[in-house]
Amino acid sequence: MSALLEVSGVSVTFDGFRAINNLSFAIGPAEMRAVIGPNGAGKTTFMDIITGKTRPDTGTVTWGEKAVSLLRMSEAEIARAGVGRKFQRPTVFEDQTVAENLVLALKSPRGPLAALGFALTGGGRARIEALAAEVGLTDHLSRKAGELSHGQKQWLEIAMLLAQEPRLLLVDEPAAGMTLAERERTTTMLTDIAKTRAVV
Repeated sequence: MSALLEVSGVSVTFDGFRAINNLSFAIGPAEMRAVIGPNGAGKTTFMDIITGKTRPDTGTVTWGEKAVSLLRMSEAEIARAGVGRKFQRPTVFEDQTVAENLVLALKSPRGPLAALGFALTGGGRARIEALAAEVGLTDHLSRKAGELSHGQKQWLEIAMLLAQEPRLLLVDEPAAGMTLAERERTTTMLTDIAKTRAVV
């Protein structure tokens, strides 16, 4: 199986501190990988490089069957190419309902005219219900996101990522701050997601 993402010989230095040194990494289209290490080990920097937030000093980052360089793309282009990222702290629209958060995240044409003419179709409603079911939030669609528990907000953000139909999900410390039961549910959820796409 060919790699969906391949990182080769990547190094990056910040003010003389070598954050990542000669890193190589590969993941296939439907695989799950855990990147572990103590705080300051470079895990977030690794994700920053893949998503275009940080440019490495050396190395290559190639994507997809055509092995295009992510280092030549902007953050927005990388996201449109199919790389989704969830940060450690959940970033949801707390004054909007769970359903409204998912509507905002749905993959659809962007721009002022598209936004003005947007209407949620039956297919869109079904997609929102399916996303909510995938992360265990079916019974919370009408609740404001700010009322959810920390773990539920993390799950909502994962569903919002899935709404963009990425081929690769980067999830930074997805179980941080969760209860034991929430961590176990998150592990099961990410394992199920990895059956159809790559998860790091």
